[in-house]
Amino acid sequence: MKRRLVRLIPLALFAGLAVFLYRGLGHHPDDRESALIGREFPGFSLATVADPDVRHDASLLAGEVTLVNVWGAWCPTCREEMPQLLTLAERGVRLVGVDYKDTREAATDFLTTFGDPFAVNLFDPAGSLGFDLGVYGAPESFLVDREGIIRYHHTGYIRPEDVEQEILPRVQRWRND
Repeated sequence: MKRRLVRLIPLALFAGLAVFLYRGLGHHPDDRESALIGREFPGFSLATVADPDVRHDASLLAGEVTLVNVWGAWCPTCREEMPQLLTLAERGVRLVGVDYKDTREAATDFLTTFGDPFAVNLFDPAGSLGFDLGVYGAPESFLVDREGIIRYHHTGYIRPEDVEQEILPRVQRWRND
């Protein structure tokens, strides 16, 4: 009898693991919420894409509602997202880019080709700021209020309807608060 029970242990472990993995497949990664919502934007000191001698820190985000967009020239989805970012900039939204795990040359070529909606583009070749933000891929965007508090996190591609239904209403809300 004990032998039969011992033989069933691997089967039970496999069944438990299968159920756990199957449930995980039902969760869309874009639905995850950032643990940083309501918290201060992480501290950083990074050079810009345009000039390695010009550095910025988190004070860059103070005083104005800002959409911080983590992107990379290596990211095909970032190319698709660029028209929406250009639209947001044209509509008065301040954007700060974080060029994530990239080269300065590739980033410059990307911005020349697809446009540059960013007031400032931070260069994060090691991904240190991305790590602090909990970024697991590009693009990801964080809406930061005037006090430097993260108020919204958008994982993945900003679609045209996200501009109207998600981003602009939140920007307006945090400008008025």
